[in-house]
Amino acid sequence: LNSTDARVQQMFSLLVDASVKDSDRQKAAQNLVVLSREDAGAEQIFRNDGVRLIDQLLHSKQEDVVLSALRTLVGLCTDHQSRATIVDLSVRLGMEQLCAVMGSGGSAVSLATCHLLQVMFEALTEGMKREIRGKEEAILPEPSKELRSMLRHLLEMLPASNVSGPGRDNAINLLVKQVPRKSLKNPDNSLTLWVIDQGLKKILEVAASVPELSEGPTLTENTHMSCSVLLNKLYDDLQSDKERENFNKLCEDYIRQHFTQTGLEAKLRAIQTVSVLLQGPSDVGNRILEMSGMMDAVISLCASEDVIHQQVAVEALIHAAGKAKRASFITANGVALLKDLYKKSENDRIRVRALVGLCKLGSAGGTDFSMKQFAEGSTLKLSKQCRKWLCNESLPPTSRRWSVEGLAYLTFDADVKEDLVEDNNALRAMFDLAKSEDKTVLFAVGSTLVNCTNSYEVEKPDPQMVELAKYAKQHVPEEHPKDAASYVEKRLIKLLEAGVVSALVCMVKHESPALTDACRECIARVFLALVERQEDRGTVVAQGGGKALIPLASDNTDVGKVKAAQALSKITITSNPEIAFPGERIYEVVRPLVSLLNLHCTLLQNFEALMALTNLAGISERLRQKIIKEKAVPKIEGYMFEEHDLVRAAATECMCNLILSTEVQELYLATGNDRLKLLVLYCGEDDERLRRAASGTLAMLTAEQPELCARIVTTSTHWLEILQALLLSEISDLRHRGAVIICNMMRAEKSLAEILIESEVLEILSVLTKGGEGTLEPASKVAQNCLDKAMEYGIIMSREGKERPEGTKA
Repeated sequence: LNSTDARVQQMFSLLVDASVKDSDRQKAAQNLVVLSREDAGAEQIFRNDGVRLIDQLLHSKQEDVVLSALRTLVGLCTDHQSRATIVDLSVRLGMEQLCAVMGSGGSAVSLATCHLLQVMFEALTEGMKREIRGKEEAILPEPSKELRSMLRHLLEMLPASNVSGPGRDNAINLLVKQVPRKSLKNPDNSLTLWVIDQGLKKILEVAASVPELSEGPTLTENTHMSCSVLLNKLYDDLQSDKERENFNKLCEDYIRQHFTQTGLEAKLRAIQTVSVLLQGPSDVGNRILEMSGMMDAVISLCASEDVIHQQVAVEALIHAAGKAKRASFITANGVALLKDLYKKSENDRIRVRALVGLCKLGSAGGTDFSMKQFAEGSTLKLSKQCRKWLCNESLPPTSRRWSVEGLAYLTFDADVKEDLVEDNNALRAMFDLAKSEDKTVLFAVGSTLVNCTNSYEVEKPDPQMVELAKYAKQHVPEEHPKDAASYVEKRLIKLLEAGVVSALVCMVKHESPALTDACRECIARVFLALVERQEDRGTVVAQGGGKALIPLASDNTDVGKVKAAQALSKITITSNPEIAFPGERIYEVVRPLVSLLNLHCTLLQNFEALMALTNLAGISERLRQKIIKEKAVPKIEGYMFEEHDLVRAAATECMCNLILSTEVQELYLATGNDRLKLLVLYCGEDDERLRRAASGTLAMLTAEQPELCARIVTTSTHWLEILQALLLSEISDLRHRGAVIICNMMRAEKSLAEILIESEVLEILSVLTKGGEGTLEPASKVAQNCLDKAMEYGIIMSREGKERPEGTKA
């Protein structure tokens, strides 16, 4: 500790000395970061009034020094509630200063401040969960009060004109992560209600901003999407109709206030807010569209001569077309207008948005081949134009992003899917956009890839119901011929060759509210489709797919978690897990696999998870302990009773590898259960795979726990017949396992050896010792060991001594 204290003091003296070179000051600041990550170093920095010094460093003109100061504060606050509170109180301007730093122009500094605030939030929320104890924590103020104070500062940042675009995005991102409940099982949503009461109007102010209209908050390309995500998270966190009604009313009042004003600018702000709501809590947005005159205003503004008016209105029209009822209204009233804009507008920004509107309306039939909205060939023409704009690098990224939106709708049509995967330039352009700074494109790329890989849910209708529907002259959806499995497989190969995996990996890495749970689900679906073919799994792993799937299996929708976990299980079955998931990552795979051992999952998912866990359990004791810790053993035992042969055998194989752990052996040692009986009976089943797994488990168990050998005799009246059948099997592995079980029993107790030798086992062992033609199989050596043991006990004598089992009649 003295050494650490000396190093902290040395760094402090270098940082406060004005005569020190800038490069030395930077090194000292970086060393302070390293010290803050150690418990002893963090404690010394804190006790030596380090917070005050770090506060001074935050005012430095050197960005590297400011970054180091922020990272040092992160080290101090991590997992320590009292330090987080004191940093908040002690930094000269407290939260106000940190928000000012986050709202400054530098994106790296802003992001580092965002990380610091996130750590502070987490330290405080942990403090709210646990009881106050110990000297240090006993002096703390109520954490919830500090938390709300921090949230109030973040909310005040949102509409402030002096906050940079990245700073505003980071503030929204923090609200997205910290306000809604992490689990709906937690009944307390008071934080969400407080934010809605105190800050919903501030969030809507950002949502209503149209940067080109007049001076307002500085926005990035991601700000509106981030607002949509935040509004959606808040709305989803509400528990009652009364709470949802209040949210609706606040939004309606805000929009009506702008929409009823005489100026056109206020109406545009109202329409822009509706667009943001339609991308977030769409129920709220759709309800507001029912307001008198709203849809008429949107349609009429599409015909405006002002480009900005057109842009805001067309975007609203696109988002409004999501509901089938409104899509038909727009088809009747707005298609001609959109076609005019697409054909006649001189501005590509308007043309590409009009095109997306047409794409969305043209795809209203989904994958139903018989429900065509436009004339034959129209969707192919639209997709060709989308691909052309997508590849046009002279267009701004926003316009190219809209062309991906168009493809996301059009790729419901299998002809469009085929055209897209054949166009390598378009695929590369789309993947480059997915890796770019514009995060709003993520969902459009994900949706397009889900459509191209056919990884959406498809329910096969009951043939009898189809016939009945036809007889009743009801509409029956038709599958496109190019959605057949052979076409899908070829598309998957072409996507892999075009580099889809690296694009998906980059998408997962994005720390952005735009990477929503729905977007994560899309990525998980695509990954599952890509690993369907065994020969493609190596490519997916080599390009980072295995690493990307682990966070997708833990942070996703319920469906997305299952898809990601299933993709992980497929990789673990056929690849070497230690290569696919190197280092500590292999232990992170266990929990997603265990989650598939669930009655809500399909038998195929259960089966693949069991096979994957079998592979992991065979690697090391530490992995077996991890599987046991995740409470997988009772679930695996449950599947050992499954009626389906493959699932039952896979569960028994998994148990065979887990039996090497003492904890699992103790379950079989415990009295009053039929675990051992089940293994013995399974050794006599007709299913070869099940017999192999059960006999292997029994062989290892009797070797590790000899006291169980005596119990085998009591498990079943047919135990001897079952073991003899193993010895007489035509399969070499089963003969070997049977011989090992017999050998273990004979070594365990002389009385057991006598029972076995008095039976036909002696004759079978004698035959086994002679082996096959010219070669000795593994069972031969074990059989000889059995006979040697019997001679050692004196039950039989060697040939020289005229062999005769003791107690048998001549």
